[in-house]
Amino acid sequence: MTKRLEKRRRILAGGVAAFGAALFAGIARANTGPSKSIRVVASQAPGASTDATARIFADYFAQKLGVSVVVENRPGGGGMIAAEAVARATPDGHTFLIGLHSQLAQAPVLFKKPPIDVDQDLIPVFALTPGVLLAAARANLGASNIKELIELSRKQALTVGNYSIGSGWQMQMSQLIKETGGQFIIVTYKGTGPMMTDLAGGQIDLAAGSLIGMSAFLQRGTIRPLVIISESRSEKLPGLPTWGDVGFTSPAFSLLQEYNMMLAPAGTPNEVLSRMAEIAVEAGKLSPRVRSLRDLSGSEAPVLAGEPLHKMISQVWPVYRSMTREIGLKPE
Repeated sequence: MTKRLEKRRRILAGGVAAFGAALFAGIARANTGPSKSIRVVASQAPGASTDATARIFADYFAQKLGVSVVVENRPGGGGMIAAEAVARATPDGHTFLIGLHSQLAQAPVLFKKPPIDVDQDLIPVFALTPGVLLAAARANLGASNIKELIELSRKQALTVGNYSIGSGWQMQMSQLIKETGGQFIIVTYKGTGPMMTDLAGGQIDLAAGSLIGMSAFLQRGTIRPLVIISESRSEKLPGLPTWGDVGFTSPAFSLLQEYNMMLAPAGTPNEVLSRMAEIAVEAGKLSPRVRSLRDLSGSEAPVLAGEPLHKMISQVWPVYRSMTREIGLKPE
């Protein structure tokens, strides 16, 4: 384990693990109520699973805390525009980030000069998987499965939409190029929404994202699903194979899972972190909107906080970083 991840372990242990009856310091005072509204900065544009997660949990936080919770979308910069805005905010419990954890994991190896040190400047609060992630082609591409896609890519260059710099999807496509010799040109967008619009409109040939972000396009028949890029098959997409089912089993295809993660500026009081994590875990069990989100996303995975959250970070973030170096993604 690296020194940074070991320090992250200590921060998490102090910041999120202690659930229970902690006072919500800085937001709720003993008898006077909340002090002011909360700002949640989402690192992707409206239409992405990150945005949906931010808005649903913001509503639940507002109900439980009795304050207004405003979601602000700040996409771009590989998630660093939103992350820097939150890291530089006053750590008083009124500003939080919800972003893709792959963007945060990748920042130290993708950027020559990251605007912040994600291991030092932000503290994770909770994480939730966006559910089923899948790759899809424009409906008229002429490839109905991965085998046909690869065969086509050996004859002509195909454009691939990428929802964020350093995403697991980007690394999977980079690995696919290495393993098959296919011609794939990766184009990075500021979020799933504009990427999916271009895919459905035929401006790009292939893209990947959450089932939530793709469902409307699947229903209209403007895109064709090819493969599930997350961990396992889904009842929502019967018969659609995973990477492993079609013979791709290297770490890029099998280990790089995605999460939407909430983080706070370093220095945020532990009581605040504990209370927000406690509410998030409760939302995962009790909120009808969170249950609906899980149903739409095809996932029953619990909200991760405390030790389970730390365990995921310590296992997955080093894999993202080492795979980025191995695959040779260039820093921006």
